[in-house]
Formats: sequence, structure tokens, C-alpha cells
Amino acid sequence: MTTQPLSTTSRVSEVFKAFLLLGLTSFGGPVAHLGYFRSEFVARRQWLTESAYADLVALCQFLPGPASSQVGFALGLMRAGPWGAAMAWLAFTLPSAIVLVLFAFGAAVLDGPIASGIIHGLKVVAVAIVAHAVWGMARNLCPDNTRAGIALAAVLTVVMVSGPLGQVAAIALGGLVGLALCRDSAAAPASESLSFPVSRLAGLVALGLFGGLLILLPLLAGSAGWLNIADAFYRSGALVFGGGHVVLPLLEAEVVQSGWVSAEQFLTGYGAAQAIPGPLFTFSAYLGALIPAGGSLLIAALSLLAIFLPGFLLLVGILPFWNRFRQWHWAQALMRGANAAVVGILGAALYQPVWTSAILGPPEFALALTGFLLLTVWKLPAWAVVIVVAMGGVFIAP
Repeated sequence: MTTQPLSTTSRVSEVFKAFLLLGLTSFGGPVAHLGYFRSEFVARRQWLTESAYADLVALCQFLPGPASSQVGFALGLMRAGPWGAAMAWLAFTLPSAIVLVLFAFGAAVLDGPIASGIIHGLKVVAVAIVAHAVWGMARNLCPDNTRAGIALAAVLTVVMVSGPLGQVAAIALGGLVGLALCRDSAAAPASESLSFPVSRLAGLVALGLFGGLLILLPLLAGSAGWLNIADAFYRSGALVFGGGHVVLPLLEAEVVQSGWVSAEQFLTGYGAAQAIPGPLFTFSAYLGALIPAGGSLLIAALSLLAIFLPGFLLLVGILPFWNRFRQWHWAQALMRGANAAVVGILGAALYQPVWTSAILGPPEFALALTGFLLLTVWKLPAWAVVIVVAMGGVFIAP
């Protein structure tokens, strides 16, 4: 008996439900999000192969913007077209954005000993999720001494050169070493051609919009308050590599130094953003809700959209050309080296900041190991492991 292919509407619904569950349970920051995505869409749903997923991660690490959200956007686009991409972003982003806007309006959703215990457990579960991702990706993407060496070199690069510059340098160096040393591996069958329903013309239009908005918004900012806000958040999203925490200095310069938000409000919101699932870029919704410009919900929505838009425009602009690029033999060798470097980057991040911020003693180690075994041996879905370990956090919280 053959399985009937899903209709477009069913695929969009499937994407929305999958990413909504992740948006409610994906704690731990961008690196952990990539682990959640791998567990859900590579290991469980098998939407794409390990190597194709690593290719996508490497591409998004190179581009400005929120890397994990860009990966999710691309997965939704691949699965269900433009509406799938929109629903993937909306479902993954909306839960944390709503919580942060409520927090800006004074809802104390993160107080109390039980809440702090759950948050403690959620930090621990990120260790299990990232460790599971590193373990699985290393087995598939570093099967020989050469690529294992590239992964190790990537770890050393990230340790010596901190921040997004170290990550970009590690991937670039890994790609160059792969180009020189992994050509024999490149003779193997290429990973499947991923189908992104984006034409070259649409890609060029997206790149034109990215550059046009970057130039025009500052020129138009003085004509209306909302344009000034859109310019501030669009520039923050367009000029940051690595996403997540790296965007904080840019946002601080735009909203605190301009007097829109106080330094105390900024730091309070940042602390709240650490305790909720989903992308850290949703911090922009909290800041937008505090800007004294009238219509706080509309400004929060504008701020949220403006900070994500440039990264998505760049991704859509690159995808039509990237898919062909990765099919060339020399490009396959380059991507094998880059993918091994991605494993090294995730391995380094497993220690700092994931491990160091969560594992405070033997109880946390035991809880993280439990989560890892639930994922690898009992094959529980990531969301179920999040619930189990979060509840365990209540019992071990200091």
C-alpha cells in the first residue's frame, strides 16, 4: 500500500505544528535550537539527510542574521513553500515573543522558586540536546581522520578566536582544507538536491530588497517615528553575524543610547529572554513594546519583523544559487570540510556556554546524562525530554 503525498495545505499545517512545538520547548539558545531541529527533522521526520542539514547550517552561519531561525525558515520553505517558511518562522517565534511582550507590560511570568527550578532544568536539557546533536553529526560527518582533524581544528579556532569571527573563520578554514584534502570523499554520491521553490529572479529581487532597505531606511527615518524604529531594528538584524547574543551590543546602541529604553529595562528584558524558549531575537518585541511611540503592540510587531527580515531576505537571495553550487565536485569537497568544521563549532559550544552555564555539580550532570540517554537509547522526542528534565530541575535547583 502506497502512502499518498501530502497536499500543500497539509504540509503547511504539518510545518506549523512541528515548529510550534519547538517554539514552546526549544530552550538553550541558537546552538541548542540546531540540535532540536536535527533531532526533529533529520532523525525523526527525515525531511533531509545529515549532510544536507549540515550544508544548510554552514550556509546560515556564514550569513548575517539569526542562524537558527534562518535554518528553520529554510526547512519550512523546503517542506511547504513560501507559506511553509512563513509558518515555520511564526510558530517558532510567536510563543517567546508573546511572553516577552507580556513581561514588558508587567506580567510576572518568571518569578517564584518553582519557575526558577524549571528554568534551571531547561538549561540542563540544552546540554543533552546539544550533546546528542554533536554525537550524531560527528558519526556521519567526521567518518575519517581528515574530517575528524578538521573538526578538532575548528574547536581550537573557536577557542582562540571568540565570537562570530571565530565561527566564520573555522568554517572558512574547514572548507579550504576540505577542498585540498577531501576530494576523494567528494567522489562519493552527492547529497540529494534540496528543493527550494525560489527562482533566480526571486532571489535577485530579495537581494535587491535587502540592500535597498539597508540604504533607504536611514534616509527615510526622520520622516516618521515608525520608520526610525524600523531602521534601528533592521540595521541590527542586517549587520550581525552569529545571531543571538551578538546582536545585543547593536540593540543597546539603538534603543538605550537613543533614550527609548532605560539600561535597567534593557538588562531586565535580556534576563527574561534567557529563560524562555525560541530565538533570542524575540527580545526585539520586548524592546518595541517599551518604546514610547504609541500603539505598543504594533511597535512590538514592527520591531520583531524588522530584525528578522534582513536575514531572511539574504537567505532567499542565496538559496537559488547555493543549491546548484553544492552539486559541483569541488564544492562537495569544500562542503565536506565545512560540515566537519560545523561539528567542531557545535562541540566547542557544548562546553561554552551550554555546559558551563548549566552543569553546576553532580546533580546537574546526572540529569543531563538522563536526558542524553532518553534521546539516544530510548529514542524519546526532544519535547518529551524537555518536560522530563525540566521537572527534574525543580528537585535539584539550589
